[in-house]
Amino acid sequence: MKLELHWQILIGLILGVIFGSVFPTTYKITDKTITQLQQQKLPPELIQTINSEKKEFEETETKFLKRIKPILGPEYYHRYNQTILKQARYNAYLPYVSWMGDLFMRALKMIIVPLILTSIISGVANIGDADNLGRLGIKTMFYYLITSTLAILVGLVFVNLIKPGVGTEIGFMSPSEDIDFGSLSFSDTLMNIVPTNIFKSFAEGHMLSIIFFSIFFGFFITKVADKYRLFLLNFFNSAFEVMMKLTNFIIRFTPLGLFGIVAVVVAETPDLASLAKSLGKYMLTVLISLTFHSVITLPLIVKIGFKGNPWLHFKAMRSALLTAFSTSSSSATLSLTMSSVNQNSGVSNKISSFTLPLGATINMDGTALYELVAVFFIAQAYGIELTVVETIIVVATALLASIGAAGIPMAGLIMMTIILTAVGLPLEGVALILPVDRLLDMFRTSVNVWSDSCGAVVIAKSEGETLKI
Repeated sequence: MKLELHWQILIGLILGVIFGSVFPTTYKITDKTITQLQQQKLPPELIQTINSEKKEFEETETKFLKRIKPILGPEYYHRYNQTILKQARYNAYLPYVSWMGDLFMRALKMIIVPLILTSIISGVANIGDADNLGRLGIKTMFYYLITSTLAILVGLVFVNLIKPGVGTEIGFMSPSEDIDFGSLSFSDTLMNIVPTNIFKSFAEGHMLSIIFFSIFFGFFITKVADKYRLFLLNFFNSAFEVMMKLTNFIIRFTPLGLFGIVAVVVAETPDLASLAKSLGKYMLTVLISLTFHSVITLPLIVKIGFKGNPWLHFKAMRSALLTAFSTSSSSATLSLTMSSVNQNSGVSNKISSFTLPLGATINMDGTALYELVAVFFIAQAYGIELTVVETIIVVATALLASIGAAGIPMAGLIMMTIILTAVGLPLEGVALILPVDRLLDMFRTSVNVWSDSCGAVVIAKSEGETLKI
């Protein structure tokens, strides 16, 4: 008897956790470490000092940092400890399984752009006239706006009840070298929705630009002469069917891919006990807020507002939610989300091909909630009391920033700098939450995908479709 996909995925997750726990990433300075540090043009005297510390034994992150801190001195340690830590990672066993995760993610990323392009053009062209498209678009955007706002308000309530940042020790922070704090502009994000070169957008994966172009292209297919309209309609319908077949083929390898991904995440996650001790209240606040929104808010909308069965829908979405949790990418999960909503929940291609690609790009309930909680946590840690006006600014900016966040790992963390800037909080505060961001990213991405799928159900119900849930 063949196991259902969600059980295969769950087994892959468990095996990944076991592998990563048995073979954790350690740290030691090797010849490869020195070469990579030289390529990054660290000061020669610093590299010479590090080179003198090459040891055969492997250490945990805590012991490694404790040993090199007095050797480097305060200035070099504060500036370069994260770079050195990154290049000193050592795990002889992880490469044997990590390639499966890398290959799976590459395959998912390969199909994102053609899947979104063909699904939206096909969906919009099949919707028909401007009245139908406008009605569906307004419903979809209204749902996304409402659920994201509700998510932010849920986070606002719990972060003010629990106050996770009060009493937090900020002395352990070190600035992150992986985040560009100066290159973000929300106005630029809105302007870039209209692409100057659509082929460049295809190549670079600018989802908002691709969606904008696809909606207009699909709409104007309905405005040309019948012989052209039918040809293009058949072409994009056929291309979408081919993409779904390709998607279903790649989905078969999900358990193996997630095994590799989870093994890497677990192996490279620092000591959870120490993280829980320093950031436990913050993690708890985020998780409680996400749980409330996904278990109470969204199911109530589906159940009370549109007479759907949230439990049956959840069962239909298990594979997609587990994949979202493991990959931390709503875009990478899009193919499986569409397949689950169509085949398991019974939503038509017309609805799902329009609402889900749009949702994977602009509907980020979990991300919006997380950004608000994180900003209040940083403010509380610095002892800064946000006024009512500043709170409103944070709520509004969190909503807008979540729309501009890409459906990729850590996108919410990067967009958070917009909110911090809007209320004058120190950008260095991001370093406070960086150690647990990857872990929390898995949970908030699952909420993002869950909200997208509930949106497809809500819109389908409002259009009079008969579903399986």
